[in-house]
Amino acid sequence: MLLTIIAVAAFASTLAGGLLALKLRDKLHLILGFSAGAVIGVAFFDLLPEAISVGTKYHTPTVILAWSALGFLFYLALDRMVTFHGDSTRRGGFTASVLCIHSILDGVAIGLAFQTSRVVGIVVAIAVLTHDFSDGINTMNIVLKNRGSRSQAFRWLVLDAAAPIVGIASTLLFTLPGDGFGVALALFGGFFLYIGASDLIPESYHAHPKFLTTAMTLAGAAVLYLAITLIG
Repeated sequence: MLLTIIAVAAFASTLAGGLLALKLRDKLHLILGFSAGAVIGVAFFDLLPEAISVGTKYHTPTVILAWSALGFLFYLALDRMVTFHGDSTRRGGFTASVLCIHSILDGVAIGLAFQTSRVVGIVVAIAVLTHDFSDGINTMNIVLKNRGSRSQAFRWLVLDAAAPIVGIASTLLFTLPGDGFGVALALFGGFFLYIGASDLIPESYHAHPKFLTTAMTLAGAAVLYLAITLIG
């Protein structure tokens, strides 16, 4: 019952973030700036520390960070291939699909945490819910800024909102080895660093009020840091 409530809350949080981004589309550069900080904040303050915490039980820190570097470089290569061979709309869909996969992993994290204990599961669930809202903003922004239509952006938003539910449900069917979960978190940390640093930050900063846009980026990172820190 508790897992069902958490799954519904994750769906609602992601959807609310995306709808806010759609409503404030005329302020897209500011929302993009915030999203850039939030994406980088998720990588530095959530994914990578958790990857090191879990992964160093089986691997050295060097190996874990190497997987993060691999994620960054692998995403860069795929991004350049999509940019070279396809239009920007396809690129937006590709990036949104990565965000959806990350959201599935969020759900997996919740499910596996509850396999460990109820208390650990609740703590992880709260952590996931705090950045699900920004996940919705990021998904909507990624599609819209790459010339996707509102309907396309909304479809990706719904998929991203449903992704944690899929992740939670999947953990009823398997148990992921601890070494694999740490590596997966590190890999997605690299993905998010690329998305934030090479995509969202340049797009938000280009030809827009630079001080305010930069302030929004710093605010996005600060909000994620405070949320994750307060949750512990």
